[in-house]
Amino acid sequence: MARYRGPKLRITRRLGALPGLTQKQSNKSGRPGQHGNNDGDTGGKKPTEYGIRLEEKQKLKFNYGVTESQLYRYIKEARRRDGVTGLVLLQLLEMRLDTICFNLGFASTIAGARQLVNHGHIIVNENVVSIPSFQCRINDVIGVKAKTVSKNLVERNLQNASLTNLPSHLKFDKSKMEATVTNYCDRNDLLLDLDELLVIEYYSRR
Repeated sequence: MARYRGPKLRITRRLGALPGLTQKQSNKSGRPGQHGNNDGDTGGKKPTEYGIRLEEKQKLKFNYGVTESQLYRYIKEARRRDGVTGLVLLQLLEMRLDTICFNLGFASTIAGARQLVNHGHIIVNENVVSIPSFQCRINDVIGVKAKTVSKNLVERNLQNASLTNLPSHLKFDKSKMEATVTNYCDRNDLLLDLDELLVIEYYSRR
């Protein structure tokens, strides 16, 4: 399945705030669609357990901008590793290069960060990396390519950044525009309101 490129506010109205997808907020209330304003008192259907798990999975998918096949590969990798599967899954997604660039404020969304990486503006350990899904490791140094275009672009995004709290696993030197990955992400630092256990349950039958 291809990456979603449709209306973003329609997704946030259905799933709630997704900081990695968009920082904008819709003026409309209620879920999208013909029956979006229905609730339990006016004939709306009560969500099933499967439906609840599906929505949690969709939150993860849309927030990080990954395809269904990519997300399933992360699930399988998280199961193979030691530790709590749900937390490991989140750590894998948070260690993606595009996610780290977003957390640093290099772009206002993960999609914007992905474009920065694709266009060769980002370096890891002094080497240009143009793969958004690149898995960063502890002690990796993420910076901006030493070109005026790259630096101006990132500086402009940093000035407009609405995310003020830097995650505890990243150490950022704004004067050098360099960040060091000091650890794996802390669950409490995540901006996304998510129950990752429901995502693991969703894939438990596969």
